[in-house]
Amino acid sequence: MGAIRIFLFLLAVFCLACGSAHAEKRVALVIGNSAYKSAPRLANPVNDASLVGGMLKKAGFDQVEIKLDLNAAEMRRALRDFGGRAREADVAVVYYAGHGIELDGTNYLIPTDATLETDSDVLDETLPLERALFAVETAKQLRLVILDACRDNPFSKTMKRTMAARAIGRGLAKVEPTSPNTMIAFAAKAGSTASDGDSRNSPFAAALVERLPTPGLDLRKAFGFVRDDVLKNTGYKQEPYVYGSLGGDDVPLVAAKPVTAGPQASPQDSIRRDYELALQAGNRDAWEAFLQAYPDGFYAGLARAQLKNVAAEEARAAAAEKARQAEDAKARLAAERANKAEQQKAAAAAKDAEDARIAAEKAKQVEEAKAAAAEQRRKDAEAAAAKALAEKQAVEKALAERLASDKAATEAAKQAAEKQASVSAEQKVAAVAPSSTPPAMSPQEMTKLVQSELRRVGCLTASADGDWNASSQRSLTLFNKYAGTKFDAKVASFEALDAIKAKPGRICPLVCDHGFKADGDACVKIACRAGYRVNDDNECEKVQEKKPVATRDDEAKRDAERKKLESAPATHQTSGQIICNQAGCRPVAKGCHVVRTAGGLNPNSRIATGNVFEHEVCN
Repeated sequence: MGAIRIFLFLLAVFCLACGSAHAEKRVALVIGNSAYKSAPRLANPVNDASLVGGMLKKAGFDQVEIKLDLNAAEMRRALRDFGGRAREADVAVVYYAGHGIELDGTNYLIPTDATLETDSDVLDETLPLERALFAVETAKQLRLVILDACRDNPFSKTMKRTMAARAIGRGLAKVEPTSPNTMIAFAAKAGSTASDGDSRNSPFAAALVERLPTPGLDLRKAFGFVRDDVLKNTGYKQEPYVYGSLGGDDVPLVAAKPVTAGPQASPQDSIRRDYELALQAGNRDAWEAFLQAYPDGFYAGLARAQLKNVAAEEARAAAAEKARQAEDAKARLAAERANKAEQQKAAAAAKDAEDARIAAEKAKQVEEAKAAAAEQRRKDAEAAAAKALAEKQAVEKALAERLASDKAATEAAKQAAEKQASVSAEQKVAAVAPSSTPPAMSPQEMTKLVQSELRRVGCLTASADGDWNASSQRSLTLFNKYAGTKFDAKVASFEALDAIKAKPGRICPLVCDHGFKADGDACVKIACRAGYRVNDDNECEKVQEKKPVATRDDEAKRDAERKKLESAPATHQTSGQIICNQAGCRPVAKGCHVVRTAGGLNPNSRIATGNVFEHEVCN
């Protein structure tokens, strides 16, 4: 048995060596220049180079060399050394982020030590783009150069011209590679500049990292997705462009992973290919033939939209032709000096034809917009399908690796058990056979791993401390509820760990405290405008003005003031009476009043008033 196992092991090693010998070799050189000595520092190229280099490493490239802030000599040396490695490779990729310049139709890459005081210094202090193409030219299958160097060049503003006729362009110039299977990708099309964006990485680099490593995705389609992403993220101000051509076969940067057991090719693939052929033809016959072959389904709806677009174009062309004929008739009648009635009739016919042409033009624009929207939906659906397929393949790969690891561990344990048994038999010592599957980790470590994964999917808020308490049990119960599983919440099991790891993102919904709302994977405070507050339903409502309400304290205060006023001595006030004498009439003084008596004279005024006398009496 031991000899057979050794033979099988050697055979497996030999097969692996043969497989690796026939594997595709891929190499890459990544350069990012930010720290320019004679120009302001660029924020993103170093970050972009690190990001793209990391993506190529994760994509399985055999050699990825990342070089940052290179001067002219260092750039020449890096390209020379990379050219030697590309001779033995099937795929060679050069990525450059930094400043570039176009002089008389030739593109140049600018090192960090360039000064470029005059236009003739470009030939001495920079490297032509052809040098990078020469470095990848010896690769056997694919030669790819990616340039994120279309930024607004500060050197051209201060550079002195030695010849007035010498042209210094904006951005980079269009290139046509002479070698087959060569592609050159610009961050912005020829003659335009690229944006660095507001984040850590440029929009072009972020789109590259998102799209290029998709397994099995053809490079031409991947760069098409990159173009769409950059256009969307820059408000349709920056359009990446690709020059060069490849053959008819798909050329992915990352080959599709073979799946041992999986579904067969979808029938939608053949429909999609026929749809793309009809889209290339773009005429009524092609779309009618497609609808005759596929009258129903998603692509049939898109084809009908395209057919309406073709019909609108035909109507527009017919209306334009009719308008032209009416104008010709009007001109002919005018030339023949026709009578006024015929001229008016021709003018009316020309106006009607022109109105019909304008209406047809508007209808065509509407149908074109609908067709563009349908085409965008198709691209989004295909991108989502490709992403879902990539995620499924990644999960299947992880499952296969785990099964292989478990099988290898079981086999190693079995061999150890057999070896121990043979030694015991030779020494004639009774021994107990070891367990076939020794525990790989302690219960506390298992608990910590499960708690960490529960935190990742948003079901646990506490820290992973290895204690399977009531909070951890509730978090696993929540995972069962939202993931549709039925694991025992009282224990942290290996099966539960595998199921949680298989989830790519949040499973349990984010629950925020009062006054906060969910924003992605975080809770942010709700901000209400002036005069509004957060109500019990976590919504902003207007604050109601409070009306004054009498309280017991107010009543007690009012009673105390009333008692104080009542206890205070009364003040003398005028009585409001009027008394008259020889000097005239006046009000009665304070503390005095008028007394009327019968007969005699008024003691004060000595005025007889008949039988009644009035006089003033004071306290």
